[in-house]
Amino acid sequence: MRANEKTVIVHPDVILVPYRTEHVAKYHEWMTSAELRELTASEPLTLEEEYEMQRKWQTDEDKLTFILLDGQPFASASAEGDVVSPESLRSLPMIGDVNLFLKGAPADEDFEVEAEIMIAEPAYRRRGIAHTALQLMLSYASDPASPSPLPVPRDRLVARIGDKNEPSIRLFEKLGFVVTKRVAVFEEVELRYAGTNRTPWIGGTIKTLDV
Repeated sequence: MRANEKTVIVHPDVILVPYRTEHVAKYHEWMTSAELRELTASEPLTLEEEYEMQRKWQTDEDKLTFILLDGQPFASASAEGDVVSPESLRSLPMIGDVNLFLKGAPADEDFEVEAEIMIAEPAYRRRGIAHTALQLMLSYASDPASPSPLPVPRDRLVARIGDKNEPSIRLFEKLGFVVTKRVAVFEEVELRYAGTNRTPWIGGTIKTLDV
């Protein structure tokens, strides 16, 4: 999505950056894992196909994608000001991605926005990073100040998760989603945002990528 091609969302634990060409090789390496492909319902792609997919996702107006970087090594000097250089981010470890898929037109009765997150690096799992990153993404995407085609209505947010993936189901429930459907044939559950979260989603500091 062009709306976030220069958007960086900064938090002390995780930084959300646009999916750019410098991320493709690592992303392709992740997708050689059969486990990650199964969890994300992804097909294996060649490296060239992965680059083509990155270019497509950068321009498609129905896909909002951020790469997740480890925020802790981000030097305080680099965090100052409203502009972030690609060089200041290059040394930060890539740890996963977070996505929103806009399905249909906002005026449609069945319009929905599907959320997905992947923590690809095992060392970063079970540390609360997915919980933080999803809040940052959902806060940004539903903020009235975000650029078109955002914001998205919170009541149109949905997640579809394998019915055996209890950690992910609990994660979305913490964020205010409730199970609305179980689809046995696909072995998945559907959750929709219902505002049942005890505390508001946290927001990050929005900065501009200097490109």
